[in-house]
Amino acid sequence: MYYSIILCLIVSFIFVLLLKKNPKRSIKGKHVVITGGSSGIGKAMAILAAQQGAHVSLLARNLEKLEEARTEVKKHIISEEQIISRVSVDVSHREAVENNILELETTVGPIYMLVNCAGFAVCGKLEDISDSNIKRLIDVNYLGTLYPTKAVLPRFKERHEGIIVLTSSQVGLMGMFGYSVYSSCKFALRGLAESLNMEVKPFNISITLALPPDTDTPGFDNENQTKPVETKLISEVAGLYQPETVAKKIMENALEGQFFSYLGFESFLLTTLCVGMSPYKSILGVLLQAVILGPFRLIAAFYLKYFDCIILKVSKNNQ
Repeated sequence: MYYSIILCLIVSFIFVLLLKKNPKRSIKGKHVVITGGSSGIGKAMAILAAQQGAHVSLLARNLEKLEEARTEVKKHIISEEQIISRVSVDVSHREAVENNILELETTVGPIYMLVNCAGFAVCGKLEDISDSNIKRLIDVNYLGTLYPTKAVLPRFKERHEGIIVLTSSQVGLMGMFGYSVYSSCKFALRGLAESLNMEVKPFNISITLALPPDTDTPGFDNENQTKPVETKLISEVAGLYQPETVAKKIMENALEGQFFSYLGFESFLLTTLCVGMSPYKSILGVLLQAVILGPFRLIAAFYLKYFDCIILKVSKNNQ
């Protein structure tokens, strides 16, 4: 009976969200800039933007991968007038990012949407992660989002329009074994997103914080090479998604002006539990969140206990 009530509340909440969807904005003929656009979720977002008639600029470091991605994205344009460009740049270098953003505004056109997808993960216990990897994780995952966002803001405010997507992670809301540095960087994006949302709301600019689950990308393959056994076992609980599925959800939520973008039950559970002082769209939605927060906390406690059991079991096996 208890679980039936919880299920009804969940279904009701999702139903209300579906009814309350905001009208989607169009990016047809608009300029979309995507960092980390040479692979994974970023490239999938670029293909979606091209399919919707946008001019797309891809930013990443590897020029060869960028050119391959640009060729692939061009196959999905719906008009010969669409411009698909690529720029090789390290998004953690502020001056390089600002200069390239300015050049893209001049050569391609005013930027309407910025999608921050650049990022990578190195897993391991904190004491086992090198200082160089710690610095690089902070530079790419946090500053690599902060700098492009800072570069477009004055232009967005001047034009009184714009969409900014910050790609965090499920571990941007919940700390997990093996993700101490990566998770803290992604947690920082939550604070950045909430603060920015208050700053830019008067200028008709929307902020979307994407919280993708594990996604089958080249970056995820690299991440798996450093994952402790405990991290792998815990991560398996939420499953693995395809980048096209994740990108479609992010694009949909961003064009609707939703603050959170999540996918799957675990993400819904986590986002609801961590809603805190995040922006909201409807009072009814807030009331439903208030009702299900208590039951969800109980479910979360079971998850945490299960994770603790995994960690304890692996620890005993290693002794």
